[in-house]
Amino acid sequence: MTAAPAALNAARRRSELALAAQDTTEVLVVGGGITGVGVALDAASRGLSVTLIEAEDLAFGTSRFSSKLIHGGLRYLATGDVATARESAVERHLLMTSIAPHLIRALPQILPFSPGITMRQRTTGSIGMGLGDLLRMRAGTPRAVLPPPRFVSARTALRLFPALEARGLRGGVLSHDGQLIDDARLVVTVARTAASLGARVLTRVRAGELRADGASVEDALTGERFDIRARSVINATGVWAGTLDDSLSIRPSRGTHIVLDAADLGDPTAAVTIPHVGSVSRFVFALPQQHGRVIVGLTDEATTGPLPSVARPTDGEIDFLLATLNRVVATQIHRDQVRGSFAGLRPLVDSGTASTADVSRRHLVTVSEAGFVSVLGGKLTTYRRMAEDAVDLAIRARRLPDAPSATARLRLVDDRPASASRGGSPDAERIDLTRQDVDFAVRVEGAMTADDVLDRRTRIGLVADDRARNLPMAERLVAEILADLD
Repeated sequence: MTAAPAALNAARRRSELALAAQDTTEVLVVGGGITGVGVALDAASRGLSVTLIEAEDLAFGTSRFSSKLIHGGLRYLATGDVATARESAVERHLLMTSIAPHLIRALPQILPFSPGITMRQRTTGSIGMGLGDLLRMRAGTPRAVLPPPRFVSARTALRLFPALEARGLRGGVLSHDGQLIDDARLVVTVARTAASLGARVLTRVRAGELRADGASVEDALTGERFDIRARSVINATGVWAGTLDDSLSIRPSRGTHIVLDAADLGDPTAAVTIPHVGSVSRFVFALPQQHGRVIVGLTDEATTGPLPSVARPTDGEIDFLLATLNRVVATQIHRDQVRGSFAGLRPLVDSGTASTADVSRRHLVTVSEAGFVSVLGGKLTTYRRMAEDAVDLAIRARRLPDAPSATARLRLVDDRPASASRGGSPDAERIDLTRQDVDFAVRVEGAMTADDVLDRRTRIGLVADDRARNLPMAERLVAEILADLD
């Protein structure tokens, strides 16, 4: 396989790490989640020299644990946060029409008029979807990309989501939103696009102290410590941003999903939207995914104490998601049918509200007392705007060469072959890794371990049984390919 300018791999990392220790970069980005790689791409699109460092792997934290929706902000309309909803609709438009149409599809979503959904919830949901469609139109998104909402019969609702309880079902309202093929793939693709514009993307490099003119870092693979000099530094470490800038007040919120077999829900082709009991602004979604799965989520629970590197769902959260889903389906889904679960920590800016569910999803961009820029808050859909604002501030604060962002119309790289991971005979739900998957992940997408391949490049690791079965092959192939790159 011929290395392309956008290819990330161990060989490129070695050479660029050596260069990073020697020269001065104009923008040093700390954090390899969606915000960090977005910042790297924005800065590189302006012609600035960029180095990004990430302590673990790309998309290691929150960015791979989302609902995988690129959404127009219906929930924010319901809470009166029109500005966030408008911004979300604009960014969704850019992602689905210009930036990443190859990574996003239109996902039909049904709000079922089931006995457990109150008239108030039906009415508010229908009005909200109508208002959301107005935002779609104002953003300029064509109906061919996102069809407008409409009322549907019970028969249509059951065709799209066969597991719905038919008794008492009075149809529903059908709307469409954007759905990522995979959130971790978006992160990797943005990072590779930044690399194609000259950005250095260095994983397994941990930041110590941040300064206005650089950072002390450690190569996690060798233990070597050195400084990276920079004209500006942007802290994009998400929920961990406060560990590098103690002036930030962050309220981590845990969002949990469970993974089910799509066959247990009749292989739905649409998502189902279920309001929380007594709420018109909080929902649980059952969302069809690749590999014959459905994810159900999500929760919004305050998290206190030391931050784990990877958050874990609680039994109570899993039970809550099952109970909410079971309000609208004919055949109850039980705990033993849960194939996997995952949780991410949202980096919410503390606004003093009683519940994290009420904390604004607007982002914060600020200059620390030490002189570096921190960016946090926001959400997956608005990563590009967050990145643009962060680089704008860094340019002003550190007097960098001023040039406009080019990311609103910059298409992300599109050279990934169709995944060869497939169900194997005779088990239709069996997902198996292929050499092609591993080869592309290691040679082009920057994977360096079997965990990188299973958990953040193919997402086979979302189901523990699939992960265990594929782990030996992944370890063997990764070792072979890394040796070939050495």
